[in-house]
Amino acid sequence: MTGSVSAALNPEEARPDPVALAISLAERFRVTASQYDRTGEFATGNFQALFESGLLGLVTAEKDGGWGEGIETAHAVITAIAKGDPSTALILAMHYSVHAAIRRGKWPADVAAKVLAANRRGTALINNAQAEPGVGSPAHGGLPETTARIEGDVWVVNGRKSFVTGLPGLKWAVVLAVTTEETPRLVQLLVPLDAQGIAQEKAWDATGMFATASHDLVLKEVRVPFTDIVAEQPASEPLRRDEADGYNFFILLASVYHGVALSARDDLLRHLNGHVPASLGAPLSSIPRIQEGLGQIEVLLAVNRRLLLSVARDVDTGEKVGTDALAVRHVVIDNAVTVTDMALDLGGNRGLRRDYNLERHHRDAITARAHAPQNHMIRTTLGRQAIHGVGKAQQ
Repeated sequence: MTGSVSAALNPEEARPDPVALAISLAERFRVTASQYDRTGEFATGNFQALFESGLLGLVTAEKDGGWGEGIETAHAVITAIAKGDPSTALILAMHYSVHAAIRRGKWPADVAAKVLAANRRGTALINNAQAEPGVGSPAHGGLPETTARIEGDVWVVNGRKSFVTGLPGLKWAVVLAVTTEETPRLVQLLVPLDAQGIAQEKAWDATGMFATASHDLVLKEVRVPFTDIVAEQPASEPLRRDEADGYNFFILLASVYHGVALSARDDLLRHLNGHVPASLGAPLSSIPRIQEGLGQIEVLLAVNRRLLLSVARDVDTGEKVGTDALAVRHVVIDNAVTVTDMALDLGGNRGLRRDYNLERHHRDAITARAHAPQNHMIRTTLGRQAIHGVGKAQQ
């Protein structure tokens, strides 16, 4: 165990500033980000570095060996890491989302203890596995096709999960399944991904965020201890979502793509300040039209920064956030897409070259639109809420 990890786990030792640490790591990750984008390979070295720094335990309670930081700090860390490698940041954001739920006591103590102990020992990444090829995201409704039947003191799980972000590097997946009981239940089971019957199939070939390696998880007669249930409910009811889980996830998800937009801005500035066309005799950044475009980018980034910080602080202080987290997620991602699109436009022909990274940032940003709930669903939710509110006001 390195000294930095010891500092993270021992409250008596000086602990480094987590955001400064993330910024430093992001500079390392930036060097290899384009390579991982081309190959789609899981960035094992990045997560080993995150473990050695102590940042995998950022939101874990101090009593459980973590740093006990809130979502405001997690947002800043995710944004910083995303500037270096957004695929790494997205996997880390999902890891944080699960650990934040554990810290709030939403998991059975014995099940949580397994995950917390593994997170202290190594790069024990965890994520949810809910979406399926034939059903899509649970956000769209419908029961999963993945089943869990009881045999003695174990669950036997069969099914396929899609879009499992970071799959090659995960130690655990929280798998959503429907039981085969006479009165079915929806259960979320902690499944170790080294169990017999587990397979991974390469299926992630998206426009961007290629190094998230969000492949398919295949489960064939996978045996899980009967007690390893994270959550359960009647299958006849819509999937229950914890409100605080949603706040955390939406903030951290949007933070990833805010980081992408910041990286696009920085790479654009390097190009515009560094390129001096012979016909101009000055850097491209001296052109008034270019300066106005950069100003518009700064406006969008400032809006994103303020929105994310405001909601993150509200969550940490226990303020009621409601659907504001959804609205902020919508705005931040749309603004990030706009920023990366503008960066391509302002970058000109050179901006389309892979070695300038602007096209990669744009591909990464537009991939955000695939995350459930999609923007049209968010707008529908907010619209129905407004109608309901108007109706109550008129009564």
